[in-house]
Amino acid sequence: MTGIPFRIIGLDHLVLRVRNIEVMINFYCDILGCIQEREVAELGLVQLRAGTSLIDLVDCAGKLGRKGGLTVSSGSEGGSMDHFCLRIAGFDKEKAMKHLSSAGVRLGDFGTRYGSKGMGPSLYLYDPEENMIELKGQSVNTDGN
Repeated sequence: MTGIPFRIIGLDHLVLRVRNIEVMINFYCDILGCIQEREVAELGLVQLRAGTSLIDLVDCAGKLGRKGGLTVSSGSEGGSMDHFCLRIAGFDKEKAMKHLSSAGVRLGDFGTRYGSKGMGPSLYLYDPEENMIELKGQSVNTDGN
């Protein structure tokens, strides 16, 4: 790491280009518990607080969204992002799956997976525009990470 004048300390934000911004705001806020923090209507941008990070939603029909890029509706196999992961506290598989299923969320696989804090419970799910999300619980490591 010599010569690098900085150190990455975490994920600041990610940006999702979306077709239906209201549906996506409702999903991320009402179902996953994000908080709408900021909106820049003239750009078609809504920023949601996700713990210490932000999820930016960019309306494909807005000023930023019209600049281009792949969307699910563009007829491609998808963009360059496979999924993103949200670390969560209080992970309870049954309660989480019941909550998400009752909200009509499409669920993916559950398992124990490696993340930034080690191995831990993990559940894949899909937002209304088919972006894959991983919910990652506390590490099962014995060192407390």
